[in-house]
Amino acid sequence: MFFRCFDNTGSYMIDLTLQVPDELAERIQPIGPWLPTVIELGLLGFRTKAAAVASEVVSFLSTNPSQQQVVEFQVSDDAQNRLRRLLALNSEGLLSEEESLELDELTQLEHVIIMLKARVARQKR
Repeated sequence: MFFRCFDNTGSYMIDLTLQVPDELAERIQPIGPWLPTVIELGLLGFRTKAAAVASEVVSFLSTNPSQQQVVEFQVSDDAQNRLRRLLALNSEGLLSEEESLELDELTQLEHVIIMLKARVARQKR
């Protein structure tokens, strides 16, 4: 399996060749253009409920969305409501340690999504 990866300016970065079982190759194939983002999400090592939101993003990318769909992507209403709740608790100084970690992870996830959307928007021009 061969992938050509680009950085967020659309410039060539690295060619990556993977040897994987056929079954896994079939599952990876639709993710091809989005594989760098999926790998980045995996490397963040989510340990809280934020992992479910990361899974939403990976599931979305596995549908091989168009560039327009990526730009318009929003996480679920439940995930957005959870983030709003954590932000409100944080502003009041009422976050537990676990909630603080979850908020940190959601912030990292949000950054990955913003960078992905910015890269796609630049490519669309």
